Amino acid sequence: MTSRLHYGWYFVMFYDRFLLYMKVPFVHGVVFEPLQVSKSKEYHAFMNTDPITIQTTVKAPMEKVWECMNEPSHIEQWAFASPDWEAKNASNDLRVGGKLSTIMAAKDGSASFEFGGTYTKVEEHAQIDYTLGDGRKVSIIFEQTPDGIKVTETFDPEAQNSRERQQSGWQAILDNFKAHAESH
Repeated sequence: MTSRLHYGWYFVMFYDRFLLYMKVPFVHGVVFEPLQVSKSKEYHAFMNTDPITIQTTVKAPMEKVWECMNEPSHIEQWAFASPDWEAKNASNDLRVGGKLSTIMAAKDGSASFEFGGTYTKVEEHAQIDYTLGDGRKVSIIFEQTPDGIKVTETFDPEAQNSRERQQSGWQAILDNFKAHAESH
């Protein structure tokens, strides 16, 4: 009796909310190992786990920049990406092992989430590192330049949103921070 080789789509793996399928041969239900799996450029771009970096330069003294970045009353004024969102209930224990937490919420009440983490490095007027609740790392560097204080944030991306969306969202929040720090 001769076997016929058939091809069919089979679930291969679940990876960061992506179901990966590939066409694999089978003979009467026996699945053979595929020789090669190709993934699109879009898949590789989306699944890139390299850290994302954003930055701005704030025209204000270092002490003011530091205060606006870390005082809860200031955080609530800038920690949102668009005008239809707000930051509420900010708390900040700025020390290694201390916690930061802010509730980011849509003003219409349709959505909210807690943004929080634990500090792993705090060097006054120089650097703040923390780990988010999901294990991703964030580092913020403060650097005095002739144009003002350069603030550079580097963060690990998450798998739910594209790199571009994450970069633009975090940049919008950093831009809000800059505007707040320069006006207070």
